[in-house]
Amino acid sequence: MKSSRQSKNPFAGLSLATALREKLKEGYTTADFKADLLAGVIVGMVAIPLGMALAIATGVLPQYGLYTVIFAGIVALLGGSRFNVTGPTAAFVVILAPIVSQHGLSGLLTASCIAGVLLLALGVTRLGQVISFIPYPVTTGFTSGIAVVIAVFQIKDFFGLKIEHKTEGFFEHIHALVQYASTISFGEFGIASLTLLLLVLWPKINKRIPSPFVVLGFMTIFVSFLNKLFPFLTLATIRDRFSYMLDGKIIAGIPSALPKWDWPWNPGGTAFSLGFTNIEPLIMAGVAIALLGAIESLLCAVVADGITHTDHDPNAELVALGIANIIGPFFGAIPATGAIVRTATSIRFGARSPLAAIFHSLFVLCIVVFFADYVSYMPMASLAALLVYVAYGMFDAKHFFHCLRVSPRSDKIVLLTCFALTVSFDMVIGVTVGVVLASLLFIQRMSGITTGIQWTGTHHKLLEAIPDGIMVYEIAGPLFFGAAERAIEGSTENKEIKVVIFNLESVPTMDLSGLVALESSILELRSRDVSVHFAGVNPQPLQLLQKSELLKKNPQIRLEQSLHKALAFAKTDLLKTLI
Repeated sequence: MKSSRQSKNPFAGLSLATALREKLKEGYTTADFKADLLAGVIVGMVAIPLGMALAIATGVLPQYGLYTVIFAGIVALLGGSRFNVTGPTAAFVVILAPIVSQHGLSGLLTASCIAGVLLLALGVTRLGQVISFIPYPVTTGFTSGIAVVIAVFQIKDFFGLKIEHKTEGFFEHIHALVQYASTISFGEFGIASLTLLLLVLWPKINKRIPSPFVVLGFMTIFVSFLNKLFPFLTLATIRDRFSYMLDGKIIAGIPSALPKWDWPWNPGGTAFSLGFTNIEPLIMAGVAIALLGAIESLLCAVVADGITHTDHDPNAELVALGIANIIGPFFGAIPATGAIVRTATSIRFGARSPLAAIFHSLFVLCIVVFFADYVSYMPMASLAALLVYVAYGMFDAKHFFHCLRVSPRSDKIVLLTCFALTVSFDMVIGVTVGVVLASLLFIQRMSGITTGIQWTGTHHKLLEAIPDGIMVYEIAGPLFFGAAERAIEGSTENKEIKVVIFNLESVPTMDLSGLVALESSILELRSRDVSVHFAGVNPQPLQLLQKSELLKKNPQIRLEQSLHKALAFAKTDLLKTLI
């Protein structure tokens, strides 16, 4: 798999549409256009039911999911990946649902704008590569946790339960499911089960046509037929649960119209104050959206690169994603990021350039404008089954338990901690604690690499014996805060030594903690009139030593690149102590 492109241009973070421009330079033919158009239409078919299902799971009207598909996909043209398809994703549900519950649609759209600004800043400052530093156990842990939460929150519609109050947390929802288990609708459960079964079986029959389009289309017709033939079944559809206002009238379903421009914090005239009290929690929500959006979008681009053997520009991708999440909320679009499943589908059906994502958005736009009434007949149970199917794909149980089986103990701790916190609280806490824990465990492992060894007598690296009274103290490994004290402590233990040579040939880097530990050791040695020399100091540690007060306050300390030269001067110092 190729790594992301590293540009030497200091303003690379400001680049836009880098992927499209590169494709156009290579040449864009009629065949490429036809391939992009076909891929876009097919991915659009997948995006329609999925976009509505994700919007409903988030707690907003289904049309907002479609608006997100439209606007995020179009702005994806400005990105740095040739194949990323941007839109609403299942991973966002666990973050967005609590925002909607506490602050409503206006709070969600405002948080999306905040996230967009942060993503734009990440791209402009060329911090796209930093996202790759998040450890794999963390991404596996929170992705699996998100999948579990999504699946559990779909049980209500999957079984047709009549839960009478909103539930906030995971465990509160579990309690409500148990409490209202007796309200199960076997009709809804049957429709959901049949949908899930068909979603699983269809790829085995035909891989050319995406299962969500075929299965949801069939189930929409089937449930419409059942509702007319057996009215007592009352199988819920989108038009039964959702409605919109037009010319003062309430109309069931989703509107057959383009989304209108409106202020994100005041959609449809909803009152929302931008005071500090209200905006403060939305800032944290925006940070969470930006973090997950950046991770998922760049991960999506890496997956696309692995399939197609291309490269992506992570900074341009973040800039485009930021613009999408700033502009989209003005037209009712909820937060968006790169969608791995839709991107892989686009590639599989022949996408050649970012124009495939544009065609997928335009296809959805046409469906909204001309066929929204028909889309409104999609059954709620089938949409719940679709999300369960997506969650199952996110939580690869075989891979999850394989990671637990083969991973070092520290990675197992990180994975399980991130998974448990994501399920119990939210993704932000899970990722934050996971990254901190992974960093601490990494530091613990790295600290064992750095060693301090005393050379006395003879040594294989020297052509001559080390005289009595002289000690060569070799430090091997990075001298940083996790290892400095332990690596240095042996340099002052021998009280008979008159001269100490610090051999730093194997120290590639040193931080302030390493410098302080080294200074403390030297001060103790100088208090006993022990002469000190350095040998083989690498550029970065040398620069740090020269900036410090250590050499200025101790001008008698010599720095030699050669260990043999340092030993020669050490012998001279030893003779002075004997005279």
